[in-house]
Amino acid sequence: MSYKANKFLLLSGLEPLIITPETNFVNVGERTNVTGSRKFLRLIKEEKYDEALEIARAQVEGGAQIIDINMDEGMLDGVYAMTKFLNLIAAEPDIARVPVMIDSSKWEIIEAGLKVVQGKGVVNSISLKEGEKVFIHHAKLIKKYGAAVIVMAFDEVGQADTYERRIEICKRSYDVLVDKVGFPAQDIIFDPNIFPVATGMHEHKLNALDFFRATKWIRENLPYANVSGGVSNVSFSFRGNDKVREAMHSAFLYHAIQNGMTMGIVNPEMLEIYDEIDKNLLEHVEDVLLNRREDATERLLDLAESYVGETKSNEKVIAEWRSGSVQERLTHSLVKGIDEFIEIDVEEARSNSAKAIEVIEVNLMAGMNVVGDLFGSGKMFLPQVVKSARVMKKAVAYLLPYIEAEKTGNSSSAGKVLMATVKGDVHDIGKNIVAVVLGCNNFEIIDLGVMVPPEKIIEAAVRENVDIIGLSGLITPSLDEMVYLAKEMDKLNIKIPIMIGGATTSRAHTAVKIAPEYKETVVHVNDASRAVTVASNLLQKETKENYVKAIREEYDNLREGYLNRSRDKNYLSIEQARKNKLQLDWTNFKPAKPNFIGTKTIDVELSELISYIDWTPFFQSWQLFGKFPKILTDEVVGTDATNLYNDALFMLDKIVAEKWFTAKGILGIFPANQINDDDIELITNNQQPTTFLTLRQQSQKTAGAPNIALADFITPKDSGIQDYIGCFCVTTGFGVDEKAKEYEEQLDDYNSIMVKALADRLAEAFAEYLHLKVRKEIWGYASDENLNNFQLIKEEYKGIRPAPGYPACPDHLEKPTIWKLLNVAEEIGVTLTESMAMWPASSVSGYYFANPASKYFGLGKIKEDQVIDYAKRRGISTEVATKWLAPNIAD
Repeated sequence: MSYKANKFLLLSGLEPLIITPETNFVNVGERTNVTGSRKFLRLIKEEKYDEALEIARAQVEGGAQIIDINMDEGMLDGVYAMTKFLNLIAAEPDIARVPVMIDSSKWEIIEAGLKVVQGKGVVNSISLKEGEKVFIHHAKLIKKYGAAVIVMAFDEVGQADTYERRIEICKRSYDVLVDKVGFPAQDIIFDPNIFPVATGMHEHKLNALDFFRATKWIRENLPYANVSGGVSNVSFSFRGNDKVREAMHSAFLYHAIQNGMTMGIVNPEMLEIYDEIDKNLLEHVEDVLLNRREDATERLLDLAESYVGETKSNEKVIAEWRSGSVQERLTHSLVKGIDEFIEIDVEEARSNSAKAIEVIEVNLMAGMNVVGDLFGSGKMFLPQVVKSARVMKKAVAYLLPYIEAEKTGNSSSAGKVLMATVKGDVHDIGKNIVAVVLGCNNFEIIDLGVMVPPEKIIEAAVRENVDIIGLSGLITPSLDEMVYLAKEMDKLNIKIPIMIGGATTSRAHTAVKIAPEYKETVVHVNDASRAVTVASNLLQKETKENYVKAIREEYDNLREGYLNRSRDKNYLSIEQARKNKLQLDWTNFKPAKPNFIGTKTIDVELSELISYIDWTPFFQSWQLFGKFPKILTDEVVGTDATNLYNDALFMLDKIVAEKWFTAKGILGIFPANQINDDDIELITNNQQPTTFLTLRQQSQKTAGAPNIALADFITPKDSGIQDYIGCFCVTTGFGVDEKAKEYEEQLDDYNSIMVKALADRLAEAFAEYLHLKVRKEIWGYASDENLNNFQLIKEEYKGIRPAPGYPACPDHLEKPTIWKLLNVAEEIGVTLTESMAMWPASSVSGYYFANPASKYFGLGKIKEDQVIDYAKRRGISTEVATKWLAPNIAD
């Protein structure tokens, strides 16, 4: 029977490559890939195509049956490079005899390759990630050009990471391609995702085994389809340990091929002959790959230590990039965040330039443009950008004396931006990150710091003739400060655009509350990656008019829709909400009597807090999104997250060893009862009763759902049952600003931001640590609790510790009550700003509720009648109450 009749995969260069059941594994050469070979990238950038062809020739001579060609790099014209290189290959018979894999994440580059490729090649890759419509469109074009295709196990939800998801997505993709597109089944190659093993995470134990099972299922259930994959991914956990990686690759391939894997991208230099792998190492590797024993990962990690050091020298890698032109070296240093050679290279560039300023304007900005392009396209991440800024600052500092001596003035900039955290707010990590990103893109930054009053912002903006004002805020009262500042600027007829950012800010609030108060443009910037685009659009003549018009129309529509939705929403009156309060059974309830009543300060060593850190928000502060520890092996950000994590651990060691910060805390536990439905009365020694005020949900609930207030979790006074409540404040913030300033003076934004981010994590860890001590010992209502840190992060404990300013109790005016009750300022030194922000910023405060029925919830929107009622209870005017509760008041 003919091959055609059996529908085998047929590829070709000048010679056919027919993949039959008898065909051994097809090796795809990976060295003609600019993302995987620095040498190949350099040759392509320098247009030394003759030398680049030699790399392709060497791969074919070395046994590659297909060569993978990728031209995805920020500084390359990918379409031009792919077209030219494939045309050159076509004239080289000894290279052109093998098929080509056109590898790109950009469709225009893939299509350029399809137009000129010799014979029948393979497209790497398409997927359902952008939905069926795009998938079908690309598949039809690939079919038209007569190529085969690699299909990734990826859909609109995300990447397949289990056996079930792999076969689900591959089956769906196969059906769409065969039934809707009419794509030849034998021309479909699936990549069911090779993920790392031995990561230490339980959910990764089946990564290799699930790949093998999925491969077998595909070959048995999707007729004529083949399977491929990038083999090096499996050994990600052992980067730097070549001996172990080589064994893992070989063993993985051995079992993958047995299950039907037909081809794959693998570096032959990173393969050991299967039969020559040390038997002990092979046993440990296969225990992991096949998940043969529970302790497989731990055993391989222990064994791997004995192979550390059997790695290739790094000197060759350094020599390779150091042999490039001065511009390439400067760009490499900036992109990689390497400052070791920056002064040497800057001096060389200066000696080749007419003026020192040209090194900034030409050489360094060219490098930073690459950084900006990579960051904007998602190929580079925030921690790397901040490291790039550190290198840039050191380069500029070296050049400044020469610039001043030449009296050439300052470098031309993309624009001047004033940055400030508004009055009453002490948080600046996000603002500093945005400043770094803008600085990397040639914007001149004037940073006024934190707690900046509106008159100072306006005065500085006018005096410095800035192009844009950037306002930041983390706490809710900051929103009101931004509205006030916009009103004042409008009164003064100032016409400087404002960018709004910070944790409590939003596009809706900006459109509804701030924009109507200012005739000039106001734009909300939700993360640092958008700051450059927004700033550039506001300042570039070609884009400003249309951009400003579009923003105004967008915000007008958003405002109208938001207000209409608000008017349509049903709310209860405060009396109705109280009638629908949470009804707990107090008749059979016996509150846990605390082992300690009163106040006490808490001393703890920083080292004790490390294990309580929730790392997920740390990565979020650097705009790397994903849950810890899974983020460390994420296909997109895993490498950068791991590098950031390692840097953080290194700094944490120094923080602890050198005692950079001091952990200070205070707590109190008091008899308490619910009074007047929504308030909690505390009895303290030698004092009049103190009252905590709580707010109640007022939105219309579904049948049977209550309108909750925190007071509902405390026994009513008329029940005759004595209940209790606690409150606390902890800080790890003293010393943070001083250490951050030291780094800033060293032109090291990366570590300046790092030290603040870690201080915040330590403060939250302290709060978690202390809450555990309260539950198990100090109060003792959960003395038998035994939870690990992940369970603590998931809040699987009994009781809650809500905080003023957060969803359940957004009223910041509760903080002074806690401060007075615990004597916080005098005992541990933490103070409140006029906007009720805590100083130092790395501080946490809140309440302790022990009731097993207590839970976290969001207050949501409340009506004006509750605001009036609240003002009376607190003894303040309705206007003042409205100011503090504004974000929660329904329009």
